[in-house]
Amino acid sequence: MSSSRTIIVVDEFHPSPKGRYKDDAPGCDKTSGEVFRNSMLIKALETHDKVIVDLTGYNRYGRSFLDEAFGGLISRAGFTKVQLDEKLVIKHDTVPSFVATANERILAADLKRQNN
Repeated sequence: MSSSRTIIVVDEFHPSPKGRYKDDAPGCDKTSGEVFRNSMLIKALETHDKVIVDLTGYNRYGRSFLDEAFGGLISRAGFTKVQLDEKLVIKHDTVPSFVATANERILAADLKRQNN
């Protein structure tokens, strides 16, 4: 494994990602953070040294989507924060607060795991 993978969310997953779980609301089976994590992100992290998730192109990401997609890597998929720090880069060219929120959700999941 010595490769990188860039996932452009609005092109490769859905133009308007939303929701935490696939059964949250009609359509969330195609748009939720759970589906994004399970269908794209885990495999990319398992098969590449570096994964860049580009959130650019959509400016309405909800905390629930970001929490489930990124925090769920720790709380549900078994990754560690150290692994994610080494392999995962999250970016958004115009709204850096989405990146900050995603990173906060990773940190919160890690702290919760440590305290359990």
